[in-house]
Amino acid sequence: MTFKSEVRDSTINALLEKAQDRSYKQYLAKLNLKKVRGFVDEPISFDFPVTAIIGPNGGGKTTVLGSAGIIYRDIPPRAFFSKSGKYDSGMQDWPIEYEIIDRDLSAKSSVQRTASFKNLKWNRDALTRQTLLFGVSRTVPASERKELLSCTSRKFSVPESRVAPFSPEINDAVSRILGKDVSGFKQIQVHANGNVTLLTGQTLDGVGYSEFHFGAGESSIIRMVASIEAADDHTLVLIEEIENGLHPVATIRLVEYLIWAAERKKIQVIFTTHSNEALRPLPSKAVWSATKDKLFQGKLDVSSLRAITGQIETSAVLFVEDAFAKIWMEAILRQSDKPVMDHFQVHAMSGDGAAVAMNRYHNANPSVTTPSACVLDGDSRQIDDPAQSVFRLPGDAPESFVFDECINQWSIIGGKLSVALLQKFEDSDKILAICREVRTTNKDRHLLFAQLGEKLGLVPESTVALAFTTLWAQNNESSVKSLVDQIIDNTKNI
Repeated sequence: MTFKSEVRDSTINALLEKAQDRSYKQYLAKLNLKKVRGFVDEPISFDFPVTAIIGPNGGGKTTVLGSAGIIYRDIPPRAFFSKSGKYDSGMQDWPIEYEIIDRDLSAKSSVQRTASFKNLKWNRDALTRQTLLFGVSRTVPASERKELLSCTSRKFSVPESRVAPFSPEINDAVSRILGKDVSGFKQIQVHANGNVTLLTGQTLDGVGYSEFHFGAGESSIIRMVASIEAADDHTLVLIEEIENGLHPVATIRLVEYLIWAAERKKIQVIFTTHSNEALRPLPSKAVWSATKDKLFQGKLDVSSLRAITGQIETSAVLFVEDAFAKIWMEAILRQSDKPVMDHFQVHAMSGDGAAVAMNRYHNANPSVTTPSACVLDGDSRQIDDPAQSVFRLPGDAPESFVFDECINQWSIIGGKLSVALLQKFEDSDKILAICREVRTTNKDRHLLFAQLGEKLGLVPESTVALAFTTLWAQNNESSVKSLVDQIIDNTKNI
């Protein structure tokens, strides 16, 4: 259930605090899409120096990325918002508002700027800040890049003075991301001015090979890391589809590298993605979802986003607060006396506010025909209202409520629960004693099932949570029926 990044929590928290306190020389704090494509008065705040923008195709991810970049001189508006004669008449009167930190312009307060498209051209009071843009073309193979055609000749060679190894920082970062030793890799200046470069690699046996034999992801990572390491502190880095050409593990490691680079070089990174892996190392505040006309803050997986925008084949959608609530809700649906499990998709959000907002947006969207409901935790401060398709799980704090209920009903379910926990039926008394010990020493209810799994011999947290929620649902038929009946009556779809 729980992913553990190699980035320390202390690093994440320090960067969150740094962004909150505006402790940067240069930083894009906020922007507001006043009227851009489908967005109207949609704000986005950059509460963490590495921000992910997720969304379906055509959802507006690149719109947000481009809007963030064009307020700086290094990014021409045509890089994202080119006008093609009469075919782009809808661009007229597009405005974007910005709140920016630039200590050379204002030592204590933020700076306000606007970029707008009027009279067939962009008008912007652009600021000076080094900005790197890595588009999807970065993964084009070397054999398809026109500037490298001269390197395909059998006579191609350059003086040794134009062949240079990478720095230890680049080697270490790239080796970790790609999971291979790149200490023997070098960069060749194809021309004396250094505008065109070719990479070379080396096998473990010392056999050299050129970039024409690199994988597309391998080449893009090396070039990206080299550019970031060479960039000034406080640089803004924009990346389209960060996972492009990468293995899921490499995607995670790349995002972790960007977080460490943000800590070390004070850079700011904004990237778009369709990858759940790219979101894993990030805190919830670092993730924004773009859904054609709305922006939502909070971590969620890509399948949940498809549910929000109606791109699913199911009878109804349920939004819950987190991963445990999802496991519990699915157990409730499975144990219902009605065959509803195959008709619902349950999606975990990043908190009660996000769950309520997503549900409201989903049901208000006229293009979405699948109804949805929101099921809050018992301790949520949000208001449950069946008229708004918002319900509430029983009890207070979900993890401790389910845990305690099962312990109190041990005489009835103890044996079955022990087996579900991958233990022996006859050891149920011993398992009960371990459960009580964990409950007594626990300080964070969210860790109850992980701690019990560890005590039981490293049983996965997800297995423990599933065992408890399933046995709770089997032994609480009235509570299950009450909640499921309310949801069914509201969605009117089963």
